[in-house]
Amino acid sequence: METLLSNSAIGFDRVFDTVPLQTPIPEGQRAVMVVEAMTGEQQDQFHELGYVILPEALGEHELTLLRGELDTFIGEIDAEMDAANTDVIGLNHRAKRYFVANRVGRSELLASFVYGDLMASICRSTIGPDAWFFLEQFVVKFAEVGMTFSWHQDSGYLKQSQPEHERPYVTCWCALDDMTEENGTIYVLPYARAGGRHIVDHRLDPETNDYVGYWGDDPGDPVIVPAGSVAVFSSTLLHRSGPNRTDRPRRSYLCQYTAEPILGPGGTPHLNAIPFLVDGEPVKVTS
Repeated sequence: METLLSNSAIGFDRVFDTVPLQTPIPEGQRAVMVVEAMTGEQQDQFHELGYVILPEALGEHELTLLRGELDTFIGEIDAEMDAANTDVIGLNHRAKRYFVANRVGRSELLASFVYGDLMASICRSTIGPDAWFFLEQFVVKFAEVGMTFSWHQDSGYLKQSQPEHERPYVTCWCALDDMTEENGTIYVLPYARAGGRHIVDHRLDPETNDYVGYWGDDPGDPVIVPAGSVAVFSSTLLHRSGPNRTDRPRRSYLCQYTAEPILGPGGTPHLNAIPFLVDGEPVKVTS
């Protein structure tokens, strides 16, 4: 049986005016009427600066669903820590920070978002009509203990394991809380102030184990946005994040997409290389 990944059943359809696929379409009308998430001006900004902000692209219902999934996954990680009698598993530190990645295969709700209309529209506006899903991840900085993350390009990290890969991809950073400088939002460095849009050399900082791609004095521009906003940026954009100095957690959810499969040795996918769009249309999945 063939099904089309759809976001309408679970609630991720606020931004778009669509006709459900199961509804008979009157003769002479388009089957799906999509309002693109980015205007022409916003697309120009993305290509000129390396990023664009989509304010409040998600509503409170969508935020509640994503936060609920995150709470479930954090509970599972804490249970693993209990079973192992530890407070640290990998990059996760109990009640301090969590990196919760690659859960989309276990969650119909996350799949409806990752493969939904909003992400499809962003991909078409940034990397073009063909797109592959690459990575999704929750990032949580808990109150008063969240760590910083040094200046880097996402492509700079990819270069450590895929030195031949040059083509930029796109990151959609979704704010699950109001983002401020105090709670450790991200900072971006526009292309003109970074010296270009090429992939720069990254050096390992032995104190933090971060790969650092910028050592200059420019502090960058803080992304101060309300919950539900999406920062869309190229993998060649330099960005960083600060510590969380507030008494509340700071939560975000990011999705990344590539314009071509990123393959490792032997032609196996590096992380994920799942077809999402072909010629601008969602890929059908056989189940």
